[in-house]
Amino acid sequence: MNTFPDGFRALILGASGGIGQAFAQALQANPRCAQVIGLHRHSEPPLDFNDEASIGAAAAQLRHSGKFHLIINAAGLLHTADFGPEKKLTDLNFAQLEATFRVNTFGPALVLRHFCPLLDTQRSVLAVISAKVGSIGDNRLGGWYSYRASKAALNMLLKTAAIEVKRSNPQAVLVSLHPGTVNTALSQPFKGEQIGRQSLLAVREMLQTLNQLGPDDSGRFVAYNGEKLPW
Repeated sequence: MNTFPDGFRALILGASGGIGQAFAQALQANPRCAQVIGLHRHSEPPLDFNDEASIGAAAAQLRHSGKFHLIINAAGLLHTADFGPEKKLTDLNFAQLEATFRVNTFGPALVLRHFCPLLDTQRSVLAVISAKVGSIGDNRLGGWYSYRASKAALNMLLKTAAIEVKRSNPQAVLVSLHPGTVNTALSQPFKGEQIGRQSLLAVREMLQTLNQLGPDDSGRFVAYNGEKLPW
């Protein structure tokens, strides 16, 4: 993380998940990182994407502690005990669509609203964990309606926010980041243990890519290895 200032501050949202925990662990081990704050539903302050007020309240509480150089939203939802990804149109239902969009789209949208003002004006990156299956141009298999659509919508929100933020903070970098397949609870029902990378390895790859991004990259959709992905 040599492009970030010595003593940089990082904030991980969704820090209780597999990828979020790995981000926190990797950054805490980085000697250049002075502070890592992780937020989730049971943190202090709490951050719950099913509770709109908690997002603004968390940002307001952290605002007094200073600016952040790295903010990562690692929260995401693909399945629950009640539903899995839809395979066909007849699987679509309002409850699943709403639940998926709350976590993957609505919550991160409000993160952009409330946390972009906390970005440092000299060097800062805000990344939202997206997914390659959210690429409309790359969709060749179909299925996974809610997840695909929620990530595609997230990408549009990120792109639009990047245009606005550049006017007031031209050094800030906002990106949608595809982590690849990672062995976490999200991917395990879909052969994540067999084909997924370990969380810490995936996070190190993503941090290396984020370290290389500059203001000209703001508003892009990139993979963990730096590849630019189609919308």
